[in-house]
Amino acid sequence: MHEGLPVFTAWSSFYVITGSSAAALTGLMFVVVTLVAGRGWQPSVDPQEGFATFSTPTVLHFAAAFLVSGILSAPWQSILYAGAVIALVGLFGFLYMLRVMARTKRLTGYDVPPEDWLWYGMLPIIAYVVIISAGILVFSVALTVGLFLLAAATLLLIFIGIHNAWDTVTYITAEQIRER
Repeated sequence: MHEGLPVFTAWSSFYVITGSSAAALTGLMFVVVTLVAGRGWQPSVDPQEGFATFSTPTVLHFAAAFLVSGILSAPWQSILYAGAVIALVGLFGFLYMLRVMARTKRLTGYDVPPEDWLWYGMLPIIAYVVIISAGILVFSVALTVGLFLLAAATLLLIFIGIHNAWDTVTYITAEQIRER
């Protein structure tokens, strides 16, 4: 057993809270999307493009925070494995966000404002780069720094998700009011 593993125990409450929050918020996104679909709202952009660019990444951020929480709560025998899995989660999120950014550039019917580029693109990319870095640091000499960076990135993903979910709901509400 690696001597750094008791450090994970000190973070258990943090990851129980963040993991539970991320899971609950993911479920809430499903409820919101279902309610919107049930009301028969017709978006001004292609629904496939809109969901792939705005709603699906939001769910991914919540899921990534939930996954990180689960990874850090698992009974690892070596920090090396935990760090490698964390780095892979970050790499997947980073690559996915590059794809989302490319899709956002191709959007038709919606002129993406700078604030959306920040919240839907740049901040998530930063969070996933920090997760990659934290995964590398967790199994290197900077375990404590890596764990704090990972915690910050996990919280950032949750706050990005909250902002983006709220932004989506208010956008849909405003569009529905305009249509009446």
